[in-house]
Amino acid sequence: MRLSLAFASFLFFSSAIASPVQVGEAVTSDKRSETVSSAVYNDLVFYFKYASSSYDIFSPSCPRPNGNTLVSTISNLITDTQGFIARDDNRKEIVVVFRGSTSPTDFLTDAALLLVPFISPGVNAPSGTLVHAGFLLAWDSVASSVISTVSSQLAAHPDYTIVTSGHSLGGALSSLAGISLKQNFPNSKLRMYTYGQPRTGNKAYATFVNTQIGVNNLFRGVHTFDGVPTIIPPILGYVHHATEYWSTIDPTSALTTRQCNASGEDLTCSDAIISTGINPPHLVYYNILASTPFCS
Repeated sequence: MRLSLAFASFLFFSSAIASPVQVGEAVTSDKRSETVSSAVYNDLVFYFKYASSSYDIFSPSCPRPNGNTLVSTISNLITDTQGFIARDDNRKEIVVVFRGSTSPTDFLTDAALLLVPFISPGVNAPSGTLVHAGFLLAWDSVASSVISTVSSQLAAHPDYTIVTSGHSLGGALSSLAGISLKQNFPNSKLRMYTYGQPRTGNKAYATFVNTQIGVNNLFRGVHTFDGVPTIIPPILGYVHHATEYWSTIDPTSALTTRQCNASGEDLTCSDAIISTGINPPHLVYYNILASTPFCS
């Protein structure tokens, strides 16, 4: 995966200011998370294939992401925000997918850690809802185009479900896109799948996402000791939204993947692991190297 060296350095440096819980606390906690069903695990893998394909979406070899119809690409050259919108006519879904970090511009996006008011097209967020400035700038640079395309697709397929997906930076953008699309299309069903997503906003944002989309429609995958989900520390005002699905050991499977509690900050799950920034587990999810295209 073409993750920038600058981003890797930023993540490694940032891990020094995190305030993690020691792993042993997870063992002694009374809270327990449950392993997931095969159906839930298979969906986590399925939507990760979209996220993985987004790294290769502009290649001529990827005209059908995850074997489905490519509706349009997402691209803003100034913010280097990239992705695609696909349509799955078997599952009756409109899928909005974002690419993770690959360039110096993405590094600048990742490094813009200031929390700012969540102001975005069609979004009416509660007072005090704050999000990562860089992630918001990236999403807002493509928001109007994405909303317009999704609107056209829903006009032709009004019973379809909206799904968002993304890995790493793409996971954060998938989160912002998910709540924004739910605000713009409140009568449409929506599910969100993110992988290696860094914390994206404050507690008010997490509550907003959990309430509007519903914790049962939020799937935030974390692979073993991937350091990116915890690289932005809570001390900066950030809180994860629900619902973490933590793959505890390799090779991953339904039996090694746990559904964590709906708080978003379950201390029996990946919160218990000291962040080491970008690391090998961040680059592989569900035994698949991120950036592997699934295009036929």
